[in-house]
Amino acid sequence: MFKNTAKTAVLLAALGGLIVAIAGLLGGGSSGALTIGLLIAFVMVGGSYWFSDRLALAAARAKVIERSDNPEFYDIVATLATRANLPMPRVAISPSEQPNAFATGRGPNKAVVCATEGLLRSMPRHEVEAVMAHELMHVKHRDILIGSVAAAIATAISYIAQMAMFASMFGGGRDDEDRPNPFAMLLMSLLAPIAASLIQMAVSRSREFEADRGAAQLLGSGESLASALERIEVLAARAPMAVAPAQAYAYIHNPLNEFRGGRNASMARLFSSHPATEERVARLRAMSFARA
Repeated sequence: MFKNTAKTAVLLAALGGLIVAIAGLLGGGSSGALTIGLLIAFVMVGGSYWFSDRLALAAARAKVIERSDNPEFYDIVATLATRANLPMPRVAISPSEQPNAFATGRGPNKAVVCATEGLLRSMPRHEVEAVMAHELMHVKHRDILIGSVAAAIATAISYIAQMAMFASMFGGGRDDEDRPNPFAMLLMSLLAPIAASLIQMAVSRSREFEADRGAAQLLGSGESLASALERIEVLAARAPMAVAPAQAYAYIHNPLNEFRGGRNASMARLFSSHPATEERVARLRAMSFARA
């Protein structure tokens, strides 16, 4: 747990450091661009975070259910929430045929966990339980907040880089000797957003590993989640799912088509919000915990 938490903290600090580095490159006159970029990013991503449950449920065409709608699934979530010392979240079901699930909401008291129809139909009870344990760990660890902070900083970096490039190109009223090198500005405007995206995706992968670990600890073993991920990996490829890229990170398995295998697999994984399934499965099967 400490390793993944420390890694997340380091990655978030790296995003913050990237903003500082950009400020240093731009010089003192860049404070306006930095402020505007940060404000725009935090307003946009902050709004998405505040309304995350509504946005995610609408995007998935999911319906919040009561116990009478699906007692077995509802009771699985209720039992896990009690075991994890969490408030009972709202429970939702999406009509998608792809087996998948996500958690959303501003915190444990506003959480929603959602499974697709495909997941509930195609997976045995112990694997459904494992998947929902993973999603409840996202709630417990406040990963929606962590992801929103990372997204806000990454968005700010992209805005600042673009604004700085245009300011450099069109002058901005500064003396030539005070104006940053235009080639350095162009390079920064291209590389800074890529670096920010790489760090943001690394944060997301770190939180997935931590949710896997938490679920394995809650269940006493990583085996059921490992087998669930293997099953999802196979079945998801047969049932494409239309999900906005901004929502894809929230799912237990990336619902979008991802690059698989080949010489460029390692590079592709750097830009993925989810770790490779085989790596997650290997880690889970190496875990052993006393049942909570």
